[in-house]
Amino acid sequence: MQPAFRRARGLPRRHWLAAAALAAATLGLAPVPAAAQDGWPSRPIRLVVPFTPGGVTDTSGRVVAEFLGRRLGQQVVVDNKPGASGNIGTALVKDAAPDGYTLVLGFDGTMVINPHVFAKLPFDTLKDFTPIGKIGNATLILVANPDAPVKSLADLVGVSKATAGGLSFGTSGTGGTPHIAGELLKLRTGANLTHVPYKGGGQALTDVVGGNIPLVYTAIAGAHGFVKSGKLRALGVSSAKRSPALPDVPTFSEAGVPDFVVDSWVGLLAPAGLPPAIATRLTTELNAVLNDPEARDKLRTLGIEASPGTAAQFREEMARDLGRYGQVVKAAGIKID
Repeated sequence: MQPAFRRARGLPRRHWLAAAALAAATLGLAPVPAAAQDGWPSRPIRLVVPFTPGGVTDTSGRVVAEFLGRRLGQQVVVDNKPGASGNIGTALVKDAAPDGYTLVLGFDGTMVINPHVFAKLPFDTLKDFTPIGKIGNATLILVANPDAPVKSLADLVGVSKATAGGLSFGTSGTGGTPHIAGELLKLRTGANLTHVPYKGGGQALTDVVGGNIPLVYTAIAGAHGFVKSGKLRALGVSSAKRSPALPDVPTFSEAGVPDFVVDSWVGLLAPAGLPPAIATRLTTELNAVLNDPEARDKLRTLGIEASPGTAAQFREEMARDLGRYGQVVKAAGIKID
């Protein structure tokens, strides 16, 4: 067998080395040079949010980008790449160079539910990414347009059963945590609800505020401002306790659906193969951000409880959730070819 990079006769050594390096890079064999690692970051970092502006991944991502950029001394630029319930933007980062300049805001719906929902997924959650760390748990909330004939969770169940065709509820996309929560609500209460998927929580919220759909199941992060201003009516949060962001909104358990607890999470990931030194630096700086009182307060206002920890802990949680949600998706019969 001929060697892969045999030097051609008469080719100057410097040209041969350059060609070999280019070929190695093309084959994905070239590691990030040590000098580049030492000088990281030397330019702005791209943070891909795989949903439209306004949802929990976008709002939490912008808070983290602001504070992380301060600590790294380089701007962290949020780049919204929505589509396919988060798959498009997430796959884009999987294929990016593992040099620390492209990150993704991981959402549990995309990372641990989509693998069970989509027949073909353009990435492997545990193999194609380097976990940086979990940002926090996001409280989910069910909201209604003020003109909708529902003022409580009990109203929703009763009205949906009495209405021909039931009631529609929007979410950030098929198979996302809000979608799963809505399906579980149907199973637990017998409510007649029809799911309407969007390309992000922001688009769903725009439609419910505009009266195009009566209900949206989403994260408090996006709905908070609309609820506070009276543009949306909060029916309940599906967390174990009331959210400090909206303390007057009852939990589902308090509203008549006992032991109904479904939260969501967001985290930070990079492409697989990220140099350990850069990965460690990112995890360290992310934890510093999550321990910063100002950043924690901003996240809490969005309904997100900061969860500093290790990259290994984040990977373990993703692995656990992959197993847990597989059973739920199968029971709900959710599948996309």
